[in-house]
Amino acid sequence: MTAHAAGGAGLREVRGPSAFGGGARRLLYLTWIIGLTEYRLTYFGSALGYLWSLMRPLMLFGVLYVVFAEIVDFGGDIVNYPVLLLLNIVLFNFFQDSTTKAVSSLVDREAMVRKMQFPGMVIPLARVLTGVLNLAVSLVAVFVFMLAYGVQPRWSWLLLPVSVVALVALTLATAMILSAVYVRFRDVAPIWTVVSTVLFYGSPVLYAVDAVPEDYRRPLLLVNPIADILEQSRKWIVDPGAPGAVEVVGGPGWALIPLLVSVGICALAVYVLNREAPRIAERL
Repeated sequence: MTAHAAGGAGLREVRGPSAFGGGARRLLYLTWIIGLTEYRLTYFGSALGYLWSLMRPLMLFGVLYVVFAEIVDFGGDIVNYPVLLLLNIVLFNFFQDSTTKAVSSLVDREAMVRKMQFPGMVIPLARVLTGVLNLAVSLVAVFVFMLAYGVQPRWSWLLLPVSVVALVALTLATAMILSAVYVRFRDVAPIWTVVSTVLFYGSPVLYAVDAVPEDYRRPLLLVNPIADILEQSRKWIVDPGAPGAVEVVGGPGWALIPLLVSVGICALAVYVLNREAPRIAERL
């Protein structure tokens, strides 16, 4: 029975649960259970098991390092370039992999969405949680590589969680938007594949922001929150002498712009998923 027919018959429209319904405790519990289950199933039956979470970023790092540092001779003027490259790949790979897997997450869990009453946010959040677990393992490998490469430990390393939290929030917001819109428009998946590839080359992953012409540095960081996160991580972790994101954009005042962009994406995510969540089951 449609909503119009139900209204005409004097019946109340039946709506599914909201994106955030059920309380924070239940939301976090369901997210942890589903996310941990997906993480375990990802490597179930694999000979190498959880080591596979390291293979993709390490292999990508190896290929890119050989091509850019050895063959093209790029990055020689960047302090600790191999370390910077590996760190950037790990951070961006988390964003790209988590959002790509989250695009179809609600559709992939169609049976669960149809038969169970739970907050719609849980499923994309669980996909991102799986990515966070992989990110944690990869960051351990990054720090081992840094120490082996000869990078001296600094107190600023303790600031890395700030970058990680910002990246996770941005990733989660993007995942929520994509997963909700994908239920209506299946073209979202191939479009996001192209967009995320553009973001990879449009963010300072393979290069430092110093390599970007001055006229483009500031706009790059003003409109691309990922670029800000990567550049600030570079200053805190790899090269304390490098310009931070705040310096590049022109001071704390200008730094509010990428912050507002990030907040806007998060607000849009909450709005979109909360609006779509009650009707997701009937659209699947």
